[in-house]
Amino acid sequence: MQPTPEDWPRIAPAIFYDRAGEAIDWLCAAFGFELRLRIDGDGGRVEHSELELDDGLVMVATSDPKMPGTWKSPVALDGVNTQSLCVYVDDVDAHCARAREAGATISQEPKTDDYGEEHGSHRTYRAVDPEGHHWWFMTRVRAPKPSAR
Repeated sequence: MQPTPEDWPRIAPAIFYDRAGEAIDWLCAAFGFELRLRIDGDGGRVEHSELELDDGLVMVATSDPKMPGTWKSPVALDGVNTQSLCVYVDDVDAHCARAREAGATISQEPKTDDYGEEHGSHRTYRAVDPEGHHWWFMTRVRAPKPSAR
């Protein structure tokens, strides 16, 4: 497999918002993303943007009502989601407090899930952004026990 460009992760999800400009500002304030690139089009549309969080990257753009069945915000689909974005953070509890203060809907309060020695333990919380995208934030509490292969 060829290496990715130095400034690009192997996988980068793209999410769409009816009000992408507002969403970008909100994602930076609530979840700690930093804007790396924003390309605006006609009428204030965000054609493409790149938001970074440490070594992760999420692309955000304005949904397109002219593209049936594609590029929709959950708000345009009565809240339907087909994905949940999972993000590792340093401190789930502090991150949750920041997100809550910025207006995120916390759909699951921070809790620790222990899956046993073979699978490790994580502290997680879930949030929903203003247009209905589901986000899952986690911090590893305990690494899995190394397997004896």
